[in-house]
Amino acid sequence: MRKVVEENERMKRKYVFDLEQADGLDAKSTDKILAAILKFEQSTGFKPFKKFHIDQAAKFKTHLFKAKNQRGQPLSHSTVDATLSLVRKFFLWLAGQSGYKKALTYSDTRYFNNNRKSARIAHTANEKQSPSLEAAFHAFQAMPDATEFDKRNKALFAFFMLTGARVGAVASLRLKHIDLFHGKVFQDPREVNTKAAKTIDTTFFPVNPAYLECFTAWIDFLRTEKFFGDTDALFPKAQMGLAKTGGFQNVGLSRDPFATTAPLNKIIRNAFAMVQLPHYTPHAFRTTLIKMANDRCATVEEFKAWGMNIGHENMAVTMGSYLPIPNQRKEELIKNMKLA
Repeated sequence: MRKVVEENERMKRKYVFDLEQADGLDAKSTDKILAAILKFEQSTGFKPFKKFHIDQAAKFKTHLFKAKNQRGQPLSHSTVDATLSLVRKFFLWLAGQSGYKKALTYSDTRYFNNNRKSARIAHTANEKQSPSLEAAFHAFQAMPDATEFDKRNKALFAFFMLTGARVGAVASLRLKHIDLFHGKVFQDPREVNTKAAKTIDTTFFPVNPAYLECFTAWIDFLRTEKFFGDTDALFPKAQMGLAKTGGFQNVGLSRDPFATTAPLNKIIRNAFAMVQLPHYTPHAFRTTLIKMANDRCATVEEFKAWGMNIGHENMAVTMGSYLPIPNQRKEELIKNMKLA
């Protein structure tokens, strides 16, 4: 049973208030911070923050390196590094609060620093796994389209390839956000769950025409056969109804969006699983599209536009997070360069 230290809880609430009101963090971000602080409390047996000692920081690092994730595997280096960083920042803030200035100093927070080896591994860019354009199209073609649920699922796959949109945003899209005439989708943060509430105006990427054909047919189906309007969900969940034999069953498409992203992730993973490919998630399409840009774009301006279209504000994110260069590839590039 979790032990509650009232003073600890009060300071955590105050910290979250500062982060949300002064720094503009959202609840999703502060939840991660609170989870990291809770791990620290668990490692100390929920001792009051005022009784902090640098030995607790050392033991916390040991605790993290021995901890297991939900799959029973050791925590990744990046998870350990991020957790330590979040807790260190909290104690850095705490050291300046009334009643804590004598209990800990700013220099005490250095003991939450990760060891250099683990930190280097944590910040080493790894190549993100993603399907090739050919593999993605193979999975897409194999998807059935007999029922309205099949049509929805296949159109969902096509939409991810056309836009590279994040699954959270896609789950909240309505028909009014789609402009087929100009071939684009407007992700309005006032209505769409975009990352960091960014406004993203995405023009459909120049991928296989079959994707746009499928998605266009889906919009036409919703408009003309299901009589959906602008405010109805682009990818609606199932409508539950009472079955003749008792109990509930799917009776057709609802007009409402999915409450969570889990069903959308499952649809995409299943599409790849059906053709014996790795169970890629929707986020993998973003990497696929950026790798496509690396082959397709002829100028820096084109590459920057491609990244902006997927929602990146600068090229550093596009290149650093989605196009890391493995060491072997780096060596190949250098050796193949010719003297001017």
